[in-house]
Amino acid sequence: MSPRFVVVGPPGAGKTTISELLAARLALPFRDVDADIVELAGKPISDIFTDDGEPVFRAMEEEAVAKALVEHEGVLALGGGAVLSAKTRELLQHHHVVFLNVGMAEGVRRTGLASNRPLLTGINPRATFKALLDARLPLYREVATVEVLTDSLTPDEVADAVIEGVGR
Repeated sequence: MSPRFVVVGPPGAGKTTISELLAARLALPFRDVDADIVELAGKPISDIFTDDGEPVFRAMEEEAVAKALVEHEGVLALGGGAVLSAKTRELLQHHHVVFLNVGMAEGVRRTGLASNRPLLTGINPRATFKALLDARLPLYREVATVEVLTDSLTPDEVADAVIEGVGR
């Protein structure tokens, strides 16, 4: 078993929205690794970060991604930081990985600097978002089979671009 598409990208890129749309269009099951982690932990990701720390969350994420990559055959959405793991990046080399890219201004607008996104809270969330993009952009591109800049596209246009870029 192997996912048809694995979707990665920063906060605000539309990973869940586009993954659900792709799954519906292609009559495939949808799975979100963040939802798997929430179910396993029994609490929201923001609480995992607060109560247990980011290293605990990242270990859970790495394990959840590895499991989903062998169990799921539809569209799989990963959390924005999943690519930070070298093990995860290695596993992704054998899959069709869609990188949904979003510029800083649009990403900030879409996330609204929401408190449910633990890495975007703090004194200067815009600077945090920029640092996050700067650090992760090379990693997203390292694993990507196709990249779609989502800034000016509707979800349907993004899904069209993914299907066209990867092929049926």
